[in-house]
Amino acid sequence: MGRLLISGARAWIVALAVAWTTAPAPAFAERPADIRLEGELNRQRHETYVELPFAVPPGTGRLTVVFRHDGAADRTTIDLGLRDPHRFRGWSGGARDRFTVAEADATPAYLPGPLPAGTWNLVMGVPNLRPGVTTTYVAEIWLDPEDAPFAGLSDAPLAPGPAWWRGDLHVHSGHSDGTCRSRRGAAVPCPLFRVVQTAAERGLDFIALTEHNAASHAQALRELQPYFDDILLIPGRELPTFQGHANLLGLIAPLEFRLGAPGAADLDMVLDRATDLGATISVNHPRMPSGEACMGCGWQAQTDWSKVHAIEVLNGGAMAAFGGRAESPLSGVGFWEGLLDQGHRLTAIGGSDSHDPDRSAGEAGALGRPATVIHAASLSQSDLMAGLRAGRAFVDLGLPGLKRLELEATAAGRTAAMGGALDPADGALVSFRVTVDGAAGARIEVIEPGGARELLPAQAGDSIVQTFTRRSDGRRRWLRINLRNEHGALLAIGNPIYLNWGDTP
Repeated sequence: MGRLLISGARAWIVALAVAWTTAPAPAFAERPADIRLEGELNRQRHETYVELPFAVPPGTGRLTVVFRHDGAADRTTIDLGLRDPHRFRGWSGGARDRFTVAEADATPAYLPGPLPAGTWNLVMGVPNLRPGVTTTYVAEIWLDPEDAPFAGLSDAPLAPGPAWWRGDLHVHSGHSDGTCRSRRGAAVPCPLFRVVQTAAERGLDFIALTEHNAASHAQALRELQPYFDDILLIPGRELPTFQGHANLLGLIAPLEFRLGAPGAADLDMVLDRATDLGATISVNHPRMPSGEACMGCGWQAQTDWSKVHAIEVLNGGAMAAFGGRAESPLSGVGFWEGLLDQGHRLTAIGGSDSHDPDRSAGEAGALGRPATVIHAASLSQSDLMAGLRAGRAFVDLGLPGLKRLELEATAAGRTAAMGGALDPADGALVSFRVTVDGAAGARIEVIEPGGARELLPAQAGDSIVQTFTRRSDGRRRWLRINLRNEHGALLAIGNPIYLNWGDTP
């Protein structure tokens, strides 16, 4: 049978620990398992069911099980299932050695939903165990509280880094108002599979599904991620208020969104709660007009900008409204730069706001146009969001082959990359270096506060390296770069390096 072993690893749960010589814990586990069930099975358990009880305390929001046994060489087969105190939660048989269950999502074969406190049971079916064979097993269980940030749909990074990763941070499917053509040509709510497949076909490394106030897509993403193992799927939420829209990237838990309704939250409360749950927050299409055509779309809310991480400076829908032009009255670049001038460090990002994966790849608002390219330690949700928050990102309007847009600054022996900061003394010389890969014929534009712009001399070749200098005046400033083609059209938007911002976050 099995044994339940207890340790005092965390005060809010009954934890288990015992020495076991087997494979290490999965990559998602940043701590030892909270519960460990172990034991032996022999021929007497052949064609029987064994239930292993364990305690789930109040306030648990996610339960993850990893199961191992040493009987594979003897053809021992152990199937797995799960029961909570009130109902059967699922049965994966011998198809999986790990699964997770939470309110909004669960591994396929298991039911999402609240995790009631009480005695749960890991159910083992034993369809085959040979005479004379003893099989040893261990089940490790992680219990996370309801307010734990969501680490991502994949147990491990999909690809190593560091590298620049290209993706789309604003996408809709049929879980909100995304549509596409059915097999007979009718406009239908677009299945999530169709959206992700198109994103993968267009070579994106990641995609954020940002449905309007919905959490229903979390379960579908959980099912799709193992199949789409070459594109990272990031759950998200678009929060449409009557004073503006915001994306909550990386959020999977339900969240109150009815700002101003009796007993409902205000904006500060929503943003605080989303941040506590691990979300990265961006303000969407801030310069869009609000009205019947786009209700509440323009950002008019009184905002504590310390609670926001990014501004969507280019939106595919806004670009499409002006024939694909990036620089139009609906561009959010001026809105963002005004906040930079006020002392707020906010990352510029772009998003297609795609509502139709059938739209041609060359059109504004099609999946991946515009794209956000993030420098991150790996292709994982946590590393991508860390890179975004740090400002290690640029917005690409669809330039074929653009792989890198980097800005570095050096002063007094110290160097900062795009998104970073330096504190050069008054009169100190600051050297800047721009590196671009995959942008033949592009020109570099330097942008500074107050609308100051400088177009650097053209340089031949697919890769560009250019340098320039500035003399520090000791005051707080920022400097960033754009890419433009030979006709002056905008190709890409870089994030700033910050000078003399001191302790400003």
